[in-house]
Amino acid sequence: MKLLKKLLVIVLLLATAAGAYYYYDKTHQTKPEDLYRLDEVTQGDIEQTVSANGTLNPVSLISVGTQISGIVRKLYVDFNDRVEKDQVLLELDSALSSAAIVQSQSSVRNNQASVELATANERRIRQLYSQEYVSKQELDTAVQVLKSAKAQLDSARGLLTRDQTNLNFTIIRSPVSGIVVNRVVDVGQTVAASFQTPTLIQIAQDLAKMQIDTSFTEADIGKIKEGQPVKFNVDAFPNRNFEGVVKQVRLNSTNTSNVVTYNVVVSVDNSDLTLLPGMTAYVNIAVAKAEQSLLVPNAALRYKPKTDETGSGKKSGAGQNGERKRNGGGKNGSQAQDLNTGKIYILREGKPTLVKVQVGITDGRSTAITASELKAGDQVVVGELQANGQAPTSGSTSRAPRMF
Repeated sequence: MKLLKKLLVIVLLLATAAGAYYYYDKTHQTKPEDLYRLDEVTQGDIEQTVSANGTLNPVSLISVGTQISGIVRKLYVDFNDRVEKDQVLLELDSALSSAAIVQSQSSVRNNQASVELATANERRIRQLYSQEYVSKQELDTAVQVLKSAKAQLDSARGLLTRDQTNLNFTIIRSPVSGIVVNRVVDVGQTVAASFQTPTLIQIAQDLAKMQIDTSFTEADIGKIKEGQPVKFNVDAFPNRNFEGVVKQVRLNSTNTSNVVTYNVVVSVDNSDLTLLPGMTAYVNIAVAKAEQSLLVPNAALRYKPKTDETGSGKKSGAGQNGERKRNGGGKNGSQAQDLNTGKIYILREGKPTLVKVQVGITDGRSTAITASELKAGDQVVVGELQANGQAPTSGSTSRAPRMF
């Protein structure tokens, strides 16, 4: 009797333990959300853009220089001053130019006197020659002296004209109407004109019309055409979007550290004079657009399970490459098809299932796809929550570090 009671107690204890284990196992089953990072397939519009940084510049920036050397004696304009064409900007010391003019004028008068003397002498010798009092050689000599005196007079007059021009160059005038955006000289400063004309003042002809000079890589330049709309931002107004138009794609390339870039000029309307020269512009050019397309996160296209429980991921990378080669991957058509084909994994019955999709444009976060097996709202796998990819054991509450 006692033995029977003991057996009954043991049976009850075992039944209770089995029930507790069954309940615990049911209530602590690993959910797919505990194994995988999931995201949702959406439907909407997507726009692909190419981006680069550039600098805002006036369309026409005139650098005013000097053709002669001298000391700045007077300065009539400053930064941000509006100037008109032919307005005096500054004056250089004219003492040397004035002295040179005095010397040239004296040389002209001296040579003028020589011409008058040579003319009178030539006339007298010619009369004596007609009366046969002098030889033909003496007449020729008198004619030659007159011509030489006239040539020296022309030379002296040319030097006088040059000195007068240099005197006029001591007064620097504005070649255009505009706004002074830069002044690099001060009163008392010496400017030296050599083989390269020094810049004294820079004038922006019209700040209402500006342009962005930016560079795009050769991978993006084929998508950019003249007339495309452009959106850009500047640090001075971070909450405001500005617009422009591609004005020119310049053919001259620049190679920096084996990176080839092309200069793209963007025309900008600055009627309110908000934008200032030299600002850094963050340019975005829309090159493609798709409407009402299925969109998946880019992370879903990059995800590859370590173990494919469906059997679809058993091939290694080399095997996949071999399959591409067997399918004619060397042909241009097949290569293009491979580039437009992607793989994503959707969650079915708690397991990731491979789905092949046709990949479209991307905006850097999402990609447009075409797949008959997908619809908006499907859950796609973008990562795993455990390093080994296995479900956690019963009763385990710890998780391995996230992979993504």
